[in-house]
Amino acid sequence: MPRGDPSIGRIRAFLVENVGKVVTTHEIAEVAQIKAYARRVRELRDKQGMRISTDKDRHDLKPGEYCLESLECNPPVKGVSQKQRNRILERDGYTCQICGATAGDPGACNPNRKLRLHVDHIVPDSQKGNPNDDNLRTLCSDCNQGRQNIQAPSETAKNVLARIRKLPRKEQREIFEHLGRSFRNA
Repeated sequence: MPRGDPSIGRIRAFLVENVGKVVTTHEIAEVAQIKAYARRVRELRDKQGMRISTDKDRHDLKPGEYCLESLECNPPVKGVSQKQRNRILERDGYTCQICGATAGDPGACNPNRKLRLHVDHIVPDSQKGNPNDDNLRTLCSDCNQGRQNIQAPSETAKNVLARIRKLPRKEQREIFEHLGRSFRNA
């Protein structure tokens, strides 16, 4: 965003004026007067903590609809640096750590849409998750969709084993030794 970009101020004022109301991308684009209005909305949400919901957050919103929930702001999202993102993607072999998909594969939900890779916090920031490499993993857009601030519930043994298999050797050995001690004493 260029320094002093007035479009973000216009979008902010428009959303504040319509707090609690559903607004459309068309309305925001008209107010912003720039093509990259969606990026500015993400900046308001992620960097400035505005509580802006989309169809991914609320089931009653349609794609292309936004709603500023309240004037109270969340703490800004701590971003993953590009250097750290590249390190995590490379460590994970540019492969989703849940389903094994890679960037460009067709989506399971929509085969006409190609998957993208995201770097995801295993324990979310909102639940005191650390931004270090051990708490980050690669997920495809399908697996990452709707996961915001949610920790997965308990899993079946098959899913747990699949996750353990994808961990670095050090963590695999730690789990192996712990289980060995547990079953030796049983």
